[in-house]
Amino acid sequence: MCFGFDAKGSLNRSLEKKGVDRRNFIRGALAAGAGVGLASIGAAPAVAHPDHKGKPGHHGKPGHKGNRPVPPGQISIQMYTLRSIMTGENIDANFAKLARYGYDRVELAGLYGRTAKDMRRTLNRLGIRASSSHEGISATPADLQTKISNALTLCQTYMNVPYLASDNADDWYRWADQMNAEAAVARGAGIKYGYHNHAHEFTTDLGGGLTPWDIFTSRLDPKLVHLEVDLYWVVTGGVGVGAADPVQFAIDTIKQAPQKVLQYHVKDRDAAGDFADLGTGTIDFSRIFKAHQAKEYIVENDQPDVTPLQTAEVGYRYLRNVRF
Repeated sequence: MCFGFDAKGSLNRSLEKKGVDRRNFIRGALAAGAGVGLASIGAAPAVAHPDHKGKPGHHGKPGHKGNRPVPPGQISIQMYTLRSIMTGENIDANFAKLARYGYDRVELAGLYGRTAKDMRRTLNRLGIRASSSHEGISATPADLQTKISNALTLCQTYMNVPYLASDNADDWYRWADQMNAEAAVARGAGIKYGYHNHAHEFTTDLGGGLTPWDIFTSRLDPKLVHLEVDLYWVVTGGVGVGAADPVQFAIDTIKQAPQKVLQYHVKDRDAAGDFADLGTGTIDFSRIFKAHQAKEYIVENDQPDVTPLQTAEVGYRYLRNVRF
């Protein structure tokens, strides 16, 4: 998985709060966040229960035809890819190597025991920015305040909830409402708040064919919450539901979501369905990128083929050379 935090503990804490009241959560978060300028936004309007028979509407402009690579300023890497080597003195050295490969931004999956201020100092020295992070859904308003405070210190644009799982539809409704509440507060601080998918959002039947993706795309407020679409997992979801063309399934998922797809996790898939370094697998990324351009293209491999640093170097080079 690519969440980089205690997902099970976060889920358990969230599941214990079976009746999260969205407006009360916002009020608590505003109170907790007053010290970092979060109290300037009120509660967002409630989102109605979806009509599951309806289809989500298309948003955004059609992909531009052309023959261009991903611009270097839009390429990032999810640091979960490097988790096995991000220890001790290696931390700074590995960030330095990423900078040499061409990366000027990263998506954090934890702070390696450092404060946000210390992490920013390290990255600034190397010319790297932490533009995004993976953060578990907040157990309390104070936890949300801490996440936003750190994001502001790091000058992030995005923060994303990386993983949620349940076979109970009520949990997904409740999580959607809480994410809308958190996103309203984050927006007041200038942070874009999103959700990162895996495959089970498409393959879990919650009853009557209803899936977690149906609930989230119907319930998450498009004005507040964006999507960070993991291309490996959405293609894998397409395989799981028997799609004749899993890449087209991914494209349709992206184009039909009411929420904006601002970020991609660009992660390849080999013929057996396992993870692969970019360009060595089977996913036609050029076709996906042509259909929809994101704001940020984030290299990732949950299980690097050789070494995490080679995965990083190969991934950056691939995105600078792919044409769409």
